[in-house]
Formats: sequence, C-alpha cells, structure tokens
Amino acid sequence: MTEQSQSRQERAARRAGEFPPPPLPLAVPVADSHTHIDITVSEAAGGGRDVFGPDPVSGAIAAAANAGVDRLVQVGVDVESSRWGLAKAREHSAVVATVALHPNEAPRLPNLDEALRIIEGLAADERVRGIGETGLDTFRTGAEGRSAQEASFRAHIAIAKRYGKTLVIHDRDAHDDVLRVLDDEGAPDTVVLHCFSADEAFAAECVRRGYLLSFAGTVTFGSAGALRAAAAITPAEQMLVETDAPYLTPMPYRGRPNASYLIPLTVRALAQAKNADVDELCAAISVATERAFGQW
Repeated sequence: MTEQSQSRQERAARRAGEFPPPPLPLAVPVADSHTHIDITVSEAAGGGRDVFGPDPVSGAIAAAANAGVDRLVQVGVDVESSRWGLAKAREHSAVVATVALHPNEAPRLPNLDEALRIIEGLAADERVRGIGETGLDTFRTGAEGRSAQEASFRAHIAIAKRYGKTLVIHDRDAHDDVLRVLDDEGAPDTVVLHCFSADEAFAAECVRRGYLLSFAGTVTFGSAGALRAAAAITPAEQMLVETDAPYLTPMPYRGRPNASYLIPLTVRALAQAKNADVDELCAAISVATERAFGQW
C-alpha cells in the first residue's frame, strides 16, 4: 500500500468515526488514569457499530487489558456520570471512580449547592478514589460564569480533604488561577493535573509542589514540543498517563475516537520524550498511579 493510499484510508476512517486498530501491547501494564467509559461506549455504539460487543463496558475493559492497560479510572463530570461511574466501579474490579462537577458544568446548574451535596454523598464510597474532574476553564467558560466555577472548585477541594481523596484537576488556560485557589484553600495531600497542558516552567512548579502530572495523547501531536519538554523534566514517580477517552486520540490516529486500549501509543511517546526505557517507565507510572488512586 502506498503512503498516499494509506493517507486516503486514514482520512476516510476519521470521517466514519472508526476506532483505531489496537497497538502493540505493553509488556509491563499501566492504568489509564482518566477515562470516560460512558462516553466512549456511547461513541462506539454510534451507527450500530457495536465496537466493544454486546456488553460494551466489559468489552472496553477487555480491549484495554489486551493492550496492557489493566486498570481504569472512570471520571465523573456531573451528577449522572458520577453515579454511573460508581456503579460500574462496584461491578468491575478493573475500574475505580472519581466524582465531580466539571468546571464548565458548574455555571450551568440551576442549583449548584444541591449538586455538590450529591457529589459529597458519593465521595465516601470506597470505590471512589478521587474528586474530579474539577478546576478552572477560562477557554469555554466566559467571565459571567467564572465565579460559580471557582466556588465549585473550592467546594471540591474541601470535599477531597474531608474524605482523604485525590483531587483531579481540569486546568484549561487557567494555570496561575488554579495555583492561586489551591494556595488559598490548601491543597489535599494528593493532587493530579489531568491532561497536563502547560509548559516546562509550569511543570517544574507543579513538580516542586509534589503534584502528579497526567499526560494524554496530546503529547504525541507534532505541535506539542513544549508539552514533550514538560514531560521530559517530570520525574517518573510523579507521572501518570491517560486517554481522556474518547477525546485526544494519540497520533497517528488524531481525529478518530479514543479508548483506553490506545494508551501504549502515549506511553511510548513519553518514554521517547524522557529518553527512558518503556518497561521501566510503565513500572514507575504504575507506582505513581497507586499513590494517587490506591490499589485495585
């Protein structure tokens, strides 16, 4: 097959929303530290494709395991997804959950306090290992919604501290404000910067504070030199890997739906950025993941 015909096939696959083929499995397993299984299986079911089989949640978990991704952190973004994630974490030993109101969700809620009470009610469960994704997003939320967004972030920090859970932060175009709020409130013992998106200098500051930096498929993008530099200076013991599936699909499949079984593509890009052995990096990432979310 010529390079030109391969390119045509890939463009057609993107238009059709096809999931990419499985990559070479990892020899040393890692966890997907941030995924949205509910949205992923919904994407997979589109157009009657039935990508993951008749029980798509079990199928998605099995596909990940076949790729060397043996544990999944299902992340809540609203009350419904948080309840769903906890239910699936109770059903599947490979899954643990986080619960939260996404920063872009908070300003839209008619009763933010009531939604936060529900999230706190879920937080005590042993299968809930984190509070998030919460944080700040000045890209999608305008000035009119930022006070509610920040109030929600502060409330989530308090919940994480009360229940001894890891705080999972969504930070989009709000790096300095995220640190300001964490300093104001006092950070929980364990903080994860999900889908780390900043440069080397911000990475160094987060590392200095002891935070964990979670890298997604964006680190594989051609334009992501600054992000690869950030990964290069992040100690392996403070590094996690994630998909944010079904979003942020790593190269060479950018634009197609993502799923946890594609983690090997991102891990190998991280190893290249760090000039590290893939197996050794996987082992270190697994230790860091257990620091954040415990054993499961």
